[in-house]
Amino acid sequence: MTTETTALPAAAQPAQSSYRWLSWLLVAALVYLLLAAVGAIGTGFKSAAGDNAKALFEFASNPVIALIIGVVATALIQSSSTVTSIIVGMVAGGLPIAIAIPMVMGANIGTSLTSTLVSLGHVRNGEEFRRAFSAATVHDSFNLLAVAIVLPLELLFQPLARSSEWLAGLLVSDASMSMGSMNFMKAMLAPATGIMKESVAWLPGVWSGITLILLGIGMILLVVTQIGKVLRTLMEGRAMGILRTAVGRGPVSGMASGTLVTVLVQSSSTTTSLIVPLAGTGMFSLKQVYPFILGSNIGTTITALLAATAITGPSAMVALQIALVHLLFNVLAIALIYVLPVLRSLPMQMAELLATQAQRNKAYVAAYIGGVFFALPLTLVGLSQWL
Repeated sequence: MTTETTALPAAAQPAQSSYRWLSWLLVAALVYLLLAAVGAIGTGFKSAAGDNAKALFEFASNPVIALIIGVVATALIQSSSTVTSIIVGMVAGGLPIAIAIPMVMGANIGTSLTSTLVSLGHVRNGEEFRRAFSAATVHDSFNLLAVAIVLPLELLFQPLARSSEWLAGLLVSDASMSMGSMNFMKAMLAPATGIMKESVAWLPGVWSGITLILLGIGMILLVVTQIGKVLRTLMEGRAMGILRTAVGRGPVSGMASGTLVTVLVQSSSTTTSLIVPLAGTGMFSLKQVYPFILGSNIGTTITALLAATAITGPSAMVALQIALVHLLFNVLAIALIYVLPVLRSLPMQMAELLATQAQRNKAYVAAYIGGVFFALPLTLVGLSQWL
């Protein structure tokens, strides 16, 4: 009996090791498909509109509408990583940077819906729900405040557009100097992109380009979801360990752990969904959760940066630029709101007020979610069209 019980773990170890290797190979294959899908979106836009690709985006010529598209798309898809990867492909196909920047900001707002929904799991316990809802909505509050401050600054002075263009210029020129004319990324993705192009080549006129866009978007939706599932299986135990040991050590440690956990599981929605229940049970205070969630905002930008590597040729710089905008926006927001003492506590105060109201009347929760993520955006679209 003893021999059998001790032999089982030893026999199971090679199988477990083999499973982990296969899982990592699956992650690599999914990343490859993600890059191919992003490239397909850019190619599809160029094919559908030729040199007039920008005309496709006249509906979003207003920055407010572009912002709302980012909010609603991300709230529906529930992944800012997916939406920003799609935006990278769209920029490569001709979407103007000035329109893409508000879309990226909107994606930051839309992704915070997930943690708010997760907090509803505590709705039966009044005090627990209040803690969980405040931990969830501090994410909403920070992102809304960040857009309210940074978007007007961007429209007036273009700090994100200018700094991202400068950085992208450095990185693209460095890459071209170091790699010469090899263009290994284009060669590596050629088989997958070739199959995707051939699969729609029989369609007439612009329809082949439009179908390629839809195929690329569908692949991104599927791949990002699957990457998240596989990485959660591989890393969630470690992510929870990082979370438990680092969050309570101070704001810098909390922010770093939020960034690291989000990079590990490739989803800020997953990261915030991990922390909200722990806040609800009282393991972490709102003050401790706050910097951790800000770190998740930074960690989620890695997907768009990865997606930008799929774009080669003349569009490579603008694709990298919009991916850098996502990173710089979150860093700038932290610098303006969290670093400045006068603004630091404002998102927490907003979240606590929302949580108190939600605890008193549960109908307020439905009104808040429907209003902030759907009704208000659609109303703003209507107003901007009317004006």
